[in-house]
Amino acid sequence: MQDDDFSLFKSEVKGVKPIRHDRADTGKAKVDRKSLNTLRKAATVRTDATLVDGLSDQFVIDVGPEDDLHWARDGVQESQMRKLKLGQIGFEGSLDLHGMNVEKARETLWAFLAEAVRFEVRCVRVTHGKAVRLDGKKPMIKSHVNTWLRQHAQVLGFTSCQPRHGGAGAVYVMLKRTMLEGRDE
Repeated sequence: MQDDDFSLFKSEVKGVKPIRHDRADTGKAKVDRKSLNTLRKAATVRTDATLVDGLSDQFVIDVGPEDDLHWARDGVQESQMRKLKLGQIGFEGSLDLHGMNVEKARETLWAFLAEAVRFEVRCVRVTHGKAVRLDGKKPMIKSHVNTWLRQHAQVLGFTSCQPRHGGAGAVYVMLKRTMLEGRDE
């Protein structure tokens, strides 16, 4: 029976050339140390340009000057959003974007939210204004803030403020925390 197996194997591998080296070709290109060092050095160089990651203007949701804003990420409890809308979740920081152009407002908002998240702030207020424009167009900063906040990974939800805090010209923003003080609801 062994002879039959050997004969069968020999007939199956007939014409196969034996491998002449003992190293496998992984298909991986050799590392170019010079270009790798150049890339590493470039990564450590600080540039003065402000990069605002994640906030896109490709599609801006136009809103009217008196429109109430309200948005919540999936999984955020409606009871929390109700408390936010009623001003029952105290805001610990406030940002006013009045008089800024869109690019300056984006940079300022991004930095403000990053700092709020770093300090484990639960809720902030962002005043965007209503900008009733003479040309009849929708308020630019308000529309952009409405779009940007939906894109920011740390924003759980936002809603227009109570009249005493700016009404339709400002939003309360509820932020994620990293569980240092307990679970986000």
